[in-house]
Amino acid sequence: MSATLDATIQTVADDLLAARRKGAAIAAVRSRLPAKDLTAAYAVQKLNIDRLVAGGRRRVGRKIGLTSEAVQRQLGVDSPDFGVLLDDMDFSAGDIPLKGLIAPRVEAEFALRLARDITQAGLAGAALAPFVEAVAVSVEIVDSATNWDIDIVDTIADNASSCGFAVGAWRAFSPELGLPGRRMRLSRGGETISQGVGAATLGDPLNALAWLAEASIAVGDPLRAGEVVLSGALGPMAALTAGDYRVEIDGFDPLLLRAVA
Repeated sequence: MSATLDATIQTVADDLLAARRKGAAIAAVRSRLPAKDLTAAYAVQKLNIDRLVAGGRRRVGRKIGLTSEAVQRQLGVDSPDFGVLLDDMDFSAGDIPLKGLIAPRVEAEFALRLARDITQAGLAGAALAPFVEAVAVSVEIVDSATNWDIDIVDTIADNASSCGFAVGAWRAFSPELGLPGRRMRLSRGGETISQGVGAATLGDPLNALAWLAEASIAVGDPLRAGEVVLSGALGPMAALTAGDYRVEIDGFDPLLLRAVA
């Protein structure tokens, strides 16, 4: 990258991090970076993640976004994206605080916990089954530093719009669980706000994992044993407001959550 682009990446990263810390939206950043330049967008993301880790936070996994073909068409891309999960983003053991968020939304998905490092490129989804130790019902809290005025560059730079997650009870993973056929229902206060099925994640959550594994190897930062992977939304995301939430996926214990103002 040129010195000019390096300087721009630094400035964009500074502005996104400040927006998150202040809980105040900024203008979209895509016009400040080369059009559709995913390498530059991931460089912004990495710069901020590295700074947060240097400040004491710990990486615990990754999230996969844009697994829906409809959303890909909307943003003019033909593949998913990924972000990084840090330890302070895990709300599994308590309420989800809304204070400081800009325009939060929630989506339900499968979480996968890895049994082994994935360092070999070119593995298909089915070949990754031995690398997965456990699966759980989960939600991801997504937010946008640009108040959802985004294209692919904006969301990647902003850590794939990720700001939190919660995971339910883990159960041993086996391909026989048939995750693609499992139906999901997300409700708030008893009212259904999103529905979907496991096949929404590139046909199978393992296919989404295969994409992420390949992308992670390509950037020199492969997935590691023990990490949590949020494999992609099973249904449309919904606004996250104060209240009680319930995620039901066929055959799994429900995940109960509370968001507080």
